[in-house]
Amino acid sequence: MARNIIKMTNICKGYKIGDEKVPVLKNVQFSVEDGEFVAILGPSGSGKTTLMNIIGCMDILDSGEYYLNGKAVHGLQEEDMTEIRNSEIGFIFQNYQLIPTYNIMQNIIMPLLVRGMSSEEAEEQCYDTIKMLGIDHRLRHKPNELSGGQKQRVSIARALVGKPAILLADEPTGALDQESGKEVLKLFEQLNDMGHSIVMITHDLKVAQHAKRIVYIVDGRLYDNPEDIPKDKQ
Repeated sequence: MARNIIKMTNICKGYKIGDEKVPVLKNVQFSVEDGEFVAILGPSGSGKTTLMNIIGCMDILDSGEYYLNGKAVHGLQEEDMTEIRNSEIGFIFQNYQLIPTYNIMQNIIMPLLVRGMSSEEAEEQCYDTIKMLGIDHRLRHKPNELSGGQKQRVSIARALVGKPAILLADEPTGALDQESGKEVLKLFEQLNDMGHSIVMITHDLKVAQHAKRIVYIVDGRLYDNPEDIPKDKQ
């Protein structure tokens, strides 16, 4: 029986605007099994960014329960959430979030250095990942010397080297041309075939269709099937 890497129950989150609290996530139920590749598909303003921030332990939920790789996230303080974020989640962002003054190798090994590993140990540990991603010949270059597709491969390498429980990708093809986007999505499929669990946030149905399961977020609620979305929300 597959085990849940992510298990969310009755997740609610809102933000205060003036004197009023505006609900953003409304009783969200969401789970991801070990080895799954799931896309969360939704338009701008649907709540998908807030959900991503909750999944990524970058924001605190108002109510509900969230277990990540068997660890209870709900009720944790920021310091503990930081520790889980660094050990359990590999982030892949639309804009790469690479440090421009660091070379590619320095960017990739950053999560391992944060954990206290030496540069030599970190470089040795991540070299196979770097080679698999086809960027081993660019390691001494700076990010501004790379194409968008290469930058995203660096971002993926950085996410992988810490051996996280889940890869969390936010609009990973959003800044790429069509061909580079296809290459990155094919790479995600290959990583999933290797056993990596992936959650991808996107507004693009064609991108979402590369995942093995799609869930739909509309007006702060999650739906497993598009036909379950209320007609006035479609």
